[in-house]
Amino acid sequence: MPTPAVIDLTAAESATITSIEQLEALFGQPRHTSVAKESETMNPLEQEFIRSSPFHLLATANSDGTCDVSPRGDPPGSVHVLCDRTIILPERAGNKRIDSLRNIVVNPHIGLLFLVPGMDETLRINGAAWLTTHESLLARFSVQGKAPGLAIVVHTNEVYMHCARAFRRSQLWDPSTWPASGSVPGMPAVLKEKLKLPGTVDDIAEAREERYRAALY
Repeated sequence: MPTPAVIDLTAAESATITSIEQLEALFGQPRHTSVAKESETMNPLEQEFIRSSPFHLLATANSDGTCDVSPRGDPPGSVHVLCDRTIILPERAGNKRIDSLRNIVVNPHIGLLFLVPGMDETLRINGAAWLTTHESLLARFSVQGKAPGLAIVVHTNEVYMHCARAFRRSQLWDPSTWPASGSVPGMPAVLKEKLKLPGTVDDIAEAREERYRAALY
C-alpha cells in the first residue's frame, strides 16, 4: 500500500467554501432530470428495487446534528414496502450500541441508501422514522425462528435513484480490482492494536467468527 502524502491544510483554508452561492458557481445547476426524478412517494419500480436489495445504509443524526451511518443487511425482501410512502426495516441483533436507534428517538430525520449486488445505480430515500415493538408486526420479520427486537417505520419524503458514477469510478463490483486477501487490516487486527487485546490476531478473528455463527440472528 503506498505511503500517504503529507498535506498541509493551512493554505487550503484560504479557499474554504462558506456559501451556497459559491457552491453553485463552482458546480453549476443540475440537469432537469436530476431534480425531476425526486418524489415523495416510491413508484412500483422503486418499490421492487427495495425488495431486491439485501443491503442498505442507514444515516441518522442526534439532536445536535452529530451524524452516524450504519450498514444493514438481510435477505432480499426483508425490508417491507407497506405502501408508496412507508417502509418497515427490521432491527436485527447487533453490538448493543444502538447508535441509530438512540438518534431516531430524539431526531426522526433519516437517510437510506439501498444497494443491489452488481448494480451501479442505488436508491436514495430521505424521510422520518419511528420505532415500534409491536409483537405481531415483528413476528412477520422472523429469520431462523427469531423475530427482531423492534422495527423502524419510515415515512418517505424524498425518493430518487442515484447515478452510477461512484460505482464506476471505484469499480466496486469488479473482482479484478479487489485487494488481495489479508492485505487490508481487518477488524481483529484493528481491535488488537487499538485495545491491546491479549492473544493473536487469529485468536481474536476465530472468537469473532464463533460469535457470528452463534448469534447472527
